[in-house]
Amino acid sequence: MDIEIKTIAIAGAGTMGQGIAISCALAGYTTKIFDANESACERGFAMIDKNFKQLVEKGKLDAVASAQALSKITISTEVVQLKADLVLEAIAENLEAKQNLFKTTEEINNGAAILATNTSSLSVTKIAAGLNYPAHCAGLHFFNPAHVMKLVEVVAGERTALSVLTALKAFAKSIGKVTVDAKDSPGFIVNRVARHFYVESLLAVEKNATSFETVDALMRASGFRMGPFELMDLIGIDVNYAVTESVYLGFNKAEKFRPSPVQKEKIDNAELGRKSGKGFYAYSQK
Repeated sequence: MDIEIKTIAIAGAGTMGQGIAISCALAGYTTKIFDANESACERGFAMIDKNFKQLVEKGKLDAVASAQALSKITISTEVVQLKADLVLEAIAENLEAKQNLFKTTEEINNGAAILATNTSSLSVTKIAAGLNYPAHCAGLHFFNPAHVMKLVEVVAGERTALSVLTALKAFAKSIGKVTVDAKDSPGFIVNRVARHFYVESLLAVEKNATSFETVDALMRASGFRMGPFELMDLIGIDVNYAVTESVYLGFNKAEKFRPSPVQKEKIDNAELGRKSGKGFYAYSQK
């Protein structure tokens, strides 16, 4: 497969989709975002605009470049928005949903597009199962916030074409990212290793060994920019929990990856972190 990437389509107008879109637009790519939820589209574009304004205020981007980048981005509830050279999905961490999305996307693009999943932990091979062209599907895992974090994991499924991996690495480099090859295993590299940063911290709180504030303070004092609970609030407690659950099941319910009831209680109470106004900490909704 030999394809020149000029247009990017992103499925999902949430935090991750927004960050990927910002990176693509700043690099000059025509960037189209699709989300079936109209409110999500409105919020997504507003947050992208806010991020560009913040970059200008901080002196990291001039007003002209900001306006040019923003003009590269369109957002819509119309599924035809997913017609592009490269389609990146950043939707919920649900295997069936990702499979169905890519089947639809494949049809829209007549099998010609590269389909890249931003999954944190699901099998790329399974996501590509059922596609007419599974060779065109790979993992391209960004980290939150995607327009700031440099690392991207490039994951090959069992049938991913080498040319697709080569194209994705070149694309990632073109938007200022650093790539690392990862095998198609639960959690890939970063999320597999990082589970214990979260799981052990949650276990300490669950067992009343300490408070989440103390854990975060200790981690910051040790050189981390954020503690695990601050980071879970940023990522989304529901998202973080879903990744842990996926890795837990992927490793046949190994106890060391067991999801925490502390997180589950937060989710049941709709305390999802920054995006809901409250998680382990409270946030202003302004």
